[in-house]
Amino acid sequence: MNQGLIPRLSASPVAGAIAAQGLGSLLALALFFFIMPEVLRHPLPAAAVQGSCAAIASHWLRAPKWWQAIHLLFLPLVVLAQSLQLPPWLWLVGFVLLLLIFWRTDRSRVPLYLSNATTASTLATLLPATPSYVLDAGCGDGGLLLRLARARPDCEFVGIEHAPLPWLWARLRASAQTNLHIRHGDFWRQPLAPFDLVYAFLSPTPMPRFWLKAVEEMRPGTRLVSNSFAVPDIEPEQVIGVTDRRATRLYCYRPGG
Repeated sequence: MNQGLIPRLSASPVAGAIAAQGLGSLLALALFFFIMPEVLRHPLPAAAVQGSCAAIASHWLRAPKWWQAIHLLFLPLVVLAQSLQLPPWLWLVGFVLLLLIFWRTDRSRVPLYLSNATTASTLATLLPATPSYVLDAGCGDGGLLLRLARARPDCEFVGIEHAPLPWLWARLRASAQTNLHIRHGDFWRQPLAPFDLVYAFLSPTPMPRFWLKAVEEMRPGTRLVSNSFAVPDIEPEQVIGVTDRRATRLYCYRPGG
């Protein structure tokens, strides 16, 4: 395969998923035709073979491990779902709900990650002692900011979320908290200069770009805190371990110098 094609497919989740499913199907057909034709008589085992082949193709295309798991389970789950004989409208409702929750994750490359209460408590210790202005870039359901806003009524907190359903839920939760403001939109369009601390729980893919944005826009002395994902090739000022189940790590930077 063209050496430039794999990076391009890796950069586009949808194209990579289609390519992995296509290659996996071709490999599975070859196995069925030459080695195990009898498996075709049994839909679920045949789907499992195709899923395994698609997962192998996804690994070969350098997709993230969670995509490989999706490819492994996709067709077997489709076969199992068909056996349930559910009404067609139910699948449409499920699709719409998933879209409203995750929105265009294929473009943003930022899944819906939720910060737990222990992380919020740890982050509270990193807030300036004086009244400050704090941003959560991709706030999800707003749970982290709600805890911080209650703990620090002297500070102002802003959360930005682009997925409609998490944004709506966060907005409703924040309605009674006067120092918490939830906005619907794209955090890439939000200037970072006003904020004393910016918190981000994104993914490895956007971190280099987000770091450049922080360096260009954040003021000297302000702090960027990234949950779980370090900025490549940039030494953090501090790494803080959170005593939760997933052993969360907070990477702290001073982008403004």
